Amino acid sequence: MHIDLVTILVEDYDRAIAFFVDVLGFDLVEDSPALTNDGRAKRWVVVRPPGGGTAVLLARADGRAQADAVGEQVAGRVGFFLRVEDFDAVHTRMIEAGVEFVGAPRTEPYGRVVVFRDVAGNRWDLLGPVAGPPTRRRPPDVPVE
Repeated sequence: MHIDLVTILVEDYDRAIAFFVDVLGFDLVEDSPALTNDGRAKRWVVVRPPGGGTAVLLARADGRAQADAVGEQVAGRVGFFLRVEDFDAVHTRMIEAGVEFVGAPRTEPYGRVVVFRDVAGNRWDLLGPVAGPPTRRRPPDVPVE
């Protein structure tokens, strides 16, 4: 079992595709005509990071409630996490592409991290590997010997 898709509400399909494909380097998996539940035309747009399992469905906001949620799907929290092997190279490429970053990169126990906003305004963590050898975490209920 795995999570196949997560949805990000967007204002415009083509702007979102350009951001995810041209800026982040995702693959465009599908861009097909489809219909809403009440029969109106829409597109089924799926992007996926190279080598990634879970893909992103880019869904154009339909109606006031969805339009209000664009960029605020998780109420201002970081809701999406993009792990990369070469943090510095990807971070530099994103800066050059005009991506909005929130703060400076920092090192945490789980790796290098910096928050950025996607084309819709949602917050993402750009995550890089932990420097040095990986640490094993002990489950809290296992006594130390």
